[in-house]
Amino acid sequence: MKITFLGHASLQILIGETYILVDPFISGNPKAAHIEIDSLKADYILVTHAHFDHTKDVEAIAKRTNAIIVSNFEIVTHYQNKGFNVHPMNHGGSWEFDFGRVKYVNAVHTSSFEDGTYGGQPGGFVIEGEHKNIYIAGDTALTYDMKLIPMQTKLDLAILPIGDNFTMGIEDAIIASDFVECDKILGYHFDTFGYIEIDHDDAKRRFFEKDKDLMLLEIGASIEL
Repeated sequence: MKITFLGHASLQILIGETYILVDPFISGNPKAAHIEIDSLKADYILVTHAHFDHTKDVEAIAKRTNAIIVSNFEIVTHYQNKGFNVHPMNHGGSWEFDFGRVKYVNAVHTSSFEDGTYGGQPGGFVIEGEHKNIYIAGDTALTYDMKLIPMQTKLDLAILPIGDNFTMGIEDAIIASDFVECDKILGYHFDTFGYIEIDHDDAKRRFFEKDKDLMLLEIGASIEL
């Protein structure tokens, strides 16, 4: 499993020969100007919630690649009505895709499209593929529901928002990593704009002091599990 950070909360995940994009917000992010969305491969696009900074490039990429959009019922209905291929899910539900198992889990946030259209309740994803398990929290506050995840799935990586203000900050993300029982963390949803800028060295130190490994990738950089 290869995970590439595309800036903000955008990811590309390669499982076997299947390309998965998560929350593509690239063309609207000046920090990701070197990422060309027209060259990104996508068989599936996973959307945690409807906010503009998670959905801006969904339609352009799905139209070019014919990718299947996976999200809650309200979000996929929005895209299905525009003629896109979709797979609806909702909280607590899971599905065996050709690349592995996906479960849509709780998140505490808000969710609406740029025009104010209701985007259903926000969520995160637990993905099991190639004998590796990851948790993509999406935009969320710290929530006790995270404790449910390791009761069913032993995680190899937790992808957590750390920028504060709109989501968890560093302190809460450290607690979240305890809740999901995973000490290997990929931070995201930070630095994109002023409200969520962080001190990278301080963030890594605070995780390290709790015997945890926080990775902060450069945009376009990848890790392999």
